[in-house]
Amino acid sequence: MSDLKVQSGSVSVLQDILFKDRYQSVYAILDGASVPDLPKRLIKAKEDSMCLYRGKLEPELRATAPHLVKLRQDSPLTLWILEEGWGNHWGVFAITPIGLEALGRHLRGFLRVRGPDDEILYFRYYDPRVLPVFLPTCYAQELETIYGPISKFIVENEKGTQALVIDNDPRNLILKPIDLEDERAG
Repeated sequence: MSDLKVQSGSVSVLQDILFKDRYQSVYAILDGASVPDLPKRLIKAKEDSMCLYRGKLEPELRATAPHLVKLRQDSPLTLWILEEGWGNHWGVFAITPIGLEALGRHLRGFLRVRGPDDEILYFRYYDPRVLPVFLPTCYAQELETIYGPISKFIVENEKGTQALVIDNDPRNLILKPIDLEDERAG
């Protein structure tokens, strides 16, 4: 894991990008395998969250499972995720008008996929290195299914120097890069 720490100006730009539409909610889909002590931090933060794996899990599996978290713009948890996690592959962000439970149900549908030999595989779409590579390979109907109620995904680029905004437009999928060092979201 990198020790990259985002500068405060970049955090402001990220907040502007994420919270641009006040009528939509902002969620982080976080990878427990990448985020140190994620379940404990979520309990301590007292923010709305859920594990995307269902049922009673062993502590080791719960610690590495993906978690969905509803973010508030100036909450300590949001700031911690942006300051410490951006550039360290902690997860992806989804912008949507729906609530936590409904989004969780939608996202759970993509945790397991069938491989080329019909085997069940875990799909780590919540890794920011995966989603921007995967989405451009999808057909329009597949994108409609994946996005569902999600208006846009926002992910870091490989170096953490840009936010990639991927709008829900199956006919014209564009990964719009926004430089964090020198651009304010408009």
